[in-house]
Parts: sequence; C-alpha cells; structure tokens
Amino acid sequence: MRILIYKWKAYNYRDIKETFLAMGHEVDVIEQKLESYDRDETFEHRLEQMLKNKRYDFVFTVNYFAVVSIVCEKCNVKYLSWSCDNPLISMYHRSVFYNCNYIFNFDKSNCLEFQGMGVKHMYYLPLAVDTDRLDAIIDGADDLELYRNEVAFVGSLYERNTYDKLKIVLPDYLKGYLEAVMQAQMSVSGANIIEEMLTPDILEQLQQYFKLDKSEDSFSDLGLIFSTTVLGFKIAAMQRKRGLIALSRQVPVSIYTNSNTKELIRVDYRGSVDYWTQMPKVFRMSRINLNFTIPNIKTGLPLRMWDIMGAGGFLMTNFQAELPEIFVEDRDFVCFDGEKDLVEKSLYYLSHEKEREAIAMHGYEKVKKMHSYRIRLQQMLDIVFGEKPEER
Repeated sequence: MRILIYKWKAYNYRDIKETFLAMGHEVDVIEQKLESYDRDETFEHRLEQMLKNKRYDFVFTVNYFAVVSIVCEKCNVKYLSWSCDNPLISMYHRSVFYNCNYIFNFDKSNCLEFQGMGVKHMYYLPLAVDTDRLDAIIDGADDLELYRNEVAFVGSLYERNTYDKLKIVLPDYLKGYLEAVMQAQMSVSGANIIEEMLTPDILEQLQQYFKLDKSEDSFSDLGLIFSTTVLGFKIAAMQRKRGLIALSRQVPVSIYTNSNTKELIRVDYRGSVDYWTQMPKVFRMSRINLNFTIPNIKTGLPLRMWDIMGAGGFLMTNFQAELPEIFVEDRDFVCFDGEKDLVEKSLYYLSHEKEREAIAMHGYEKVKKMHSYRIRLQQMLDIVFGEKPEER
C-alpha cells in the first residue's frame, strides 16, 4: 500500500513509520509546521498537490488534524489517525463527521463520546510499543550504569501552567471553588470529575476571566477547554510534586526533566533525557519507574506506561480504568492510590527484589507478545480495508 504520513513531533511517529515499512508498505512523508490545526492554506495546497500527483491508499497522522481531513475529503482519499493525547481539542470540529475519516482513539471513554455524537468511523485502539527497538538500544549500550536509580520519574512537572497565571485575577469565591474541585479530583482514582463540577453558573463567571479562543467550525466548549488546558495541567503539577516530595522523604528518588525542580529538595535532579537514545536505559536500570497520568486522559493508558514496560522496566502507576482490561495488577505492573500508598508500595518492592523483577519481566513479555506496533497497525488496516493489505 502507498501511505502518506504527516510528520510532527509526536514521539511514536518513528515507530509507526518504521513498522509500516517493515510490513512492506511504501511510505512518503509530508512535514510542515501548521499555522492552525483547523486551516492552513499553504499546507492545504501542498497536501492537495501531493494527493493529486500520486495515488495514495490513505493519509496517516498521529492525532487528528482537521486541516488534513478537509483536504482528504476534498480529494476522496482515506484519512487514518491514531490519537496519543486526550482530549484532542482539534477533534471537536465539524470535519470529524467526514466520510474520509477513520479515527482510532486510545482512550475508550473519548471514543464512546464521539461514537455517541454519531461519528461513523471512530474506533478504540490502545497504544503500543516496539520492544525490538528498545532491546537493541539497551543491549548495545556500554553506559547503563549511568542510568541506575532506586526510584525514577521521567516527565514534566507542569510548573508553567495557565491556572497559576489566571488565579491572580480570579475572585476569592471562584478561586476557592476551583481549588476545591482540583482537590476533589486528586482524591478520586481512575475517574475524571472535573467537567461535571464546572456548572453553568461557574462557567458563566469564568467567561469574564478566561477567553475561549476557537475557530467557527469547532464545537468545543468552555467546560472542555478549561477543564483540560487549565485545571488538568495544574492538577498534574500538584500530583507529581506532592508524590515525589512524599516519596523522597523515605527513599532515594531521581527525576529526569526540563522542569524547574527547586521545590524538590530531596529529589536527585538528573537533567533531561533523549526519548530515543537515553530514556529506555533509565527505565531498564531504575528499580521502580513512576507514571502519573494527567487527568485529561480519562480512562486510557498513556504512552509512558508502554515505554516503561517495553524497556523491561518495573512500572508503578496511578489507576486508569482501562488497565484491568489489558494488564493484570501485581503481575504486569503495580498501582498506587495516593501518596501514602505510593510510599508504602515503593518501600515494599525495593525490599522484595525477586517479586519486583518478576513483575517487570512479565509486563515486558506481555507487551512484546501482544501489544506491538505491527499488531496494532494490522488491526487498523483490517478494520479500514476489511482484509489484509497483501490480499488486496
């Protein structure tokens, strides 16, 4: 099959492209920074010319782009997208109903939401991992000892979030209400309650302080955008900072990040790591790898979980509703519920080495056997074309 991929900075783009090639498909790439996810005349013209000059079976993107859908619908070319972020504000756009779209969503709750709206080609598809690539990085490394840690966290602290800028101008009642909402969300494991707490009265007040910027073809609303781009990132900042501080009082904790870590006095700042060459080494060499899922991802499993298990690392994560559907707790991974549980379980597994190693190995073997990119992409193609490409 001939595939045209729009390339942007998504981490899993390279694995997807290489898997398509390994499956025997022909892949071309278009790369350009977009003025807007909704419309970009220069990009639209360029993409349209490529689709007219060469026959492609479909255009593919990581995440959904309305501007790509618009051109594909015009040119009568199938458009396949696979989300790795949630929610995608760009998907709340009238183009999502076009016949050209085949949208694969890693978050089941978001998938069901769009199916309920009447989006015809919306499918649930969890993320994946390329264990062969990760094995090659780790097996060929001579510097693994540099990445050894007791407990490690790789990720952002979201300390530069919109809420901290906005709260300065909010009246006391509104600020108090929003902070109570965030505290309530932090006490709930595996569910997102933020949007339902933003009542019509609260949203009406927020309109005075928060400008909703969207295109005329977008049907996203203030509740969705504020709960994700403002409160979601602030809650993630609070959860990560509190968890790391609590844990660092009891055990050695390392952090790899570009964020400001000045408040994490006891946490060992190890700088940032390259996703492709260094991060797998951290996951393999750390006795415990932490994942804090941002509340915006309501039920799905973020890419970080797959990255950790695919590198043979021991995963300790907050609960997500889809975890029991795919993995077995205390066999493939370990869950924590709040800071106290995080500390207790970390202490336990640091002192039970064989148990910890068995869980890490079982998680690795499961993703290697059942959750590769080749398996996922074949599932995708079978859904879209109804048969395996080599049989067409």
